[in-house]
Order: sequence, then C-alpha cells, then structure tokens
Amino acid sequence: MTKTILVIGTFDTKTAELDYLIGRIRGEGGQVIAMDVSVLGDPPMPVDVTKHEVAEAVGETIDGLIELGEEGTAFERMSAGAALLTRRLYDEGRFDGMIALGGTMGTDLALDCAQALPSGVPKYIVSTVAGSPLIAAERMATDVQFILWAGGLYGLNPLCKSSLSQAAGAVLGAAKAVEPPAFDRPVIGMTSLGSSCLKYMKRLHPELTARGYDVAVFHTTGMGGMAFERLASEGAFACVMDFSLQELVNMLHGSLVSAGADRLTGAGRSGTPQIVAPGAMDILDLAGWQDIPARFADRPFHQHNRLIKSVAFNAEERRILAREMTDRLAAATGPTHFLLPRGGVEEWDRPGEAAHSPEGLAAFIEEAEQALNGRVEFSVLDCHINDDAFCAAALAQFDRWVTEGLVPAGKPPL
Repeated sequence: MTKTILVIGTFDTKTAELDYLIGRIRGEGGQVIAMDVSVLGDPPMPVDVTKHEVAEAVGETIDGLIELGEEGTAFERMSAGAALLTRRLYDEGRFDGMIALGGTMGTDLALDCAQALPSGVPKYIVSTVAGSPLIAAERMATDVQFILWAGGLYGLNPLCKSSLSQAAGAVLGAAKAVEPPAFDRPVIGMTSLGSSCLKYMKRLHPELTARGYDVAVFHTTGMGGMAFERLASEGAFACVMDFSLQELVNMLHGSLVSAGADRLTGAGRSGTPQIVAPGAMDILDLAGWQDIPARFADRPFHQHNRLIKSVAFNAEERRILAREMTDRLAAATGPTHFLLPRGGVEEWDRPGEAAHSPEGLAAFIEEAEQALNGRVEFSVLDCHINDDAFCAAALAQFDRWVTEGLVPAGKPPL
C-alpha cells in the first residue's frame, strides 16, 4: 500500500531542502502532507497545512506572533500548534510516518511533534544537532529516530542531499515495514543497567514469559529510563519491576546520564503496580569524556568503557538518596513494594570490587527502613541483587499481586 509521510519544516527558509526531501519520498512511491511552520516568511511552494493553520491551532495569529518581537517565544507557540495538528492529522488517518528537519529551532519544534504521536508511528528528525547533549532525555519520544544533517544548515549541496535522501528512504521504508506494538499480552516494564552490572533479567525474563507476559527491558543510561517513565505514566505496563535507579541518582548529582526529573514517578502517577529495588544506586555514572568532579576525585572509580565511567557514593550521600527514593515511592497511587538487598546492589558492589562498601549499603538500608516505615511496603533481603534469591523474592511478590487481582493474569502465546 502507498504510505503517506507528514513533512514538517520552515518552508520559507528551507524551501530547496524540503522540496528535495519531498521529491525523494515521492520518487520512491510515497505521498506527502507538507506542514509549514514558518513565522516571518511565506513559502514559494504550495503546502497542505499552512503556518496560519498552525498558529490558529493554539489560538494565535501569525501577525500576533510577529508582534511579540521574540523569535523563541513565537516558535514555542508554533511548536504547540504543530504538535496539536500532528496528532489530529494522525488520528484522522491522514499519514503513516512523520519527518521534520531543522537546526535548533526546527529540532525543538520537531521534538514536540514526535512526542505527540504514539509509539509505533515512524518519526524521524533530520537535525544539525542530532546526538547533541543540547537535547534533554525528557524531550525525546520513546521511539524517535535522529539523522545527523551534515552540511545542512543552509542550502543544498552533495553532503546535504546524501543526508536527506537517506532520510527519505528511512521514513518511507519504516512506514512500510513497521509492526506497531499490539499488546496482545500484558507487558511487564523492567529496568536494568546492562547485563553485566545487573543480571536479574536473565532469570526473570523467562519466568515472566512462561507466566504469560511480554517483558520490555529498558537500559537505564538516560534514554532508556526516559522511555520507561513515559510509558509507565501512560499506563502501558501491567506491572513494573524498576530495579535500576542509577538514572535518578545521576540526575540528583548533575550527571548527563539522566532520564530527567520525573524518574521513579511514572508508575506511581498512573497507579501501575511497581516492585522497586535500588539497583546501581551506589554509583554516579558520567560520560566517558567528562572529567570527574573534584568532590569525587578520591572515590573508587570504575571505567566501564569509553562511553561511560562510574564513581562510588559515600554513606551520607546514600542516606540522602534513600530519603529521595522513599518520598517518590510514597507518592504512588498504586501498589508499591521496595526490595532492599543487604548483600549488594550491583556487580561492582562485591568484595574486592570498586563500589563495594558494606558500611555505605548498611547506611542506605537503615535510612530507607526508617523512611519507608508506615509509608511504603518493603522487604529486606539477605542476598545480592544479582542472586537467585533476589529473583525469587521479586517473583513471589509479583505472583502474590496476580493472585490478589492487583496485576492482570498473563495470557499464553497466540
């Protein structure tokens, strides 16, 4: 079947680039809906959704936005209008995939449009700042795809055409090939920091699958936790097993390896049952290229790879983290159970490893017990988080909730 792509951009300043992109999509057999999000100029080519319609979607006029005299403020309003129209057009069945292009302004707007669409809808952003730390994790849609726009700031050239032609093929091909999530069985959302630092998923995944659930495991290195939180807040999961809280502690200590300020709140807001554990809460992760902050210079250090490295927290810092986690869990509107393993919270928290600190972990658990008492259900476990005993305790709590009807029963594979 022919697929239609929504193409979003400033058609006054990037006419040649957008025209080229549209031509490539049509040349490959796709159809296009063009949305102009310009403010100052008028496009020299016809579009399907005009800038006036975009402004009107949020009760504005283009003249009124120009009178603001502030480009950033005007474009924020256009972003809001473009996001509303993007979702409206999708709900009307008008397009199958979205692509937008731009520099910082265009990317800012494109992020809002991508977030307006559900998971499974192809969404591409061709950007001069793709992969940049300028883009915060919380601005990312759960399955957005970025393409770095080499040489694309102004005017067509061979490099620009190469990027745009690949982008045209990517979005049209994705619209043809995508298998949107069907959710035929209840989904368990699980977090983990890789499979070497935290290993429980290797046992839990097959156990939960055998019980009739699909299991989605999210890598807690910023973008993974962002996607997990957004889906949890939307009620996408039957239950969550949030066992890797390292992104939360990163955010609290200013690391770039963060999922945003809402970490450990999504399931609570939606009332989704959540079993939580403080996996990897004992380490601060930093980008591999970052200098270690001076206050951590004397701490045990672990270089995981060239992308990421970690330093350990002391006992007082862990007490503060325990209180923060407790406060977030106490605000939950659904069933919540906090598992506290005395034997360690990640693989480098073992005797002889860089983050091993029995005193620090004891301080965390002591503080957590005091803060949790009477507020959140919890269990203290005499095991390491990567031990079979931890998995057994998590499954026992999960099975208890299924029996009580708090978590829907699983379904066998079709």
